[in-house]
Amino acid sequence: MKKIPTLFERVYENHKIVDILPRVIEGMEWVLAGDGIATIKMDGSCCAIIGGELYKRYDAKKGKPVPDGAIKCQEEPDQTTGHLPCWVKCDRGNPADKWFWKSFDNTSEIEDGTYEAIGVHFQKNPYGLSNDILEKHGVKQIEVERTFDGIKKYLSENYMEGIVFWKDGEPKCKIKRSDFGLVWNK
Repeated sequence: MKKIPTLFERVYENHKIVDILPRVIEGMEWVLAGDGIATIKMDGSCCAIIGGELYKRYDAKKGKPVPDGAIKCQEEPDQTTGHLPCWVKCDRGNPADKWFWKSFDNTSEIEDGTYEAIGVHFQKNPYGLSNDILEKHGVKQIEVERTFDGIKKYLSENYMEGIVFWKDGEPKCKIKRSDFGLVWNK
């Protein structure tokens, strides 16, 4: 899963977001036109099932080497952020993969696709789960007014990390509550 852009233009100072503008980034005008679907952006650790095998995301950013056997999600690093996301196969014998395997083992219906590992051992467990699980991306659809103010209002009234907009079966852009200065997962 390659890095996807934020829906609206952001203003940075010293590499920190200080404002968000009500201007859609080029190529994402379809979101405000009502095309595609909106889904809940989950806060955990990204992983994938590829050919029935479990992979975790690895970011070869800022010149870090791509591990042997990794699957690149895009050919070149993002020009703005330097991120180069890859998939690295999880190993049951590797302690660093322990919680991904626990999530995998606790999830009943698994098919190829991308997932978020969420629960007790991921991102301070913002969902209050008692166990780790895999949550398939793009499944939890929502209806949101497709305007700058409508999206901001939705995020301010619904405690969630953000929204991912999908088109043609792929995630194309996102917006997070933190982009609007709203608190998430203290």
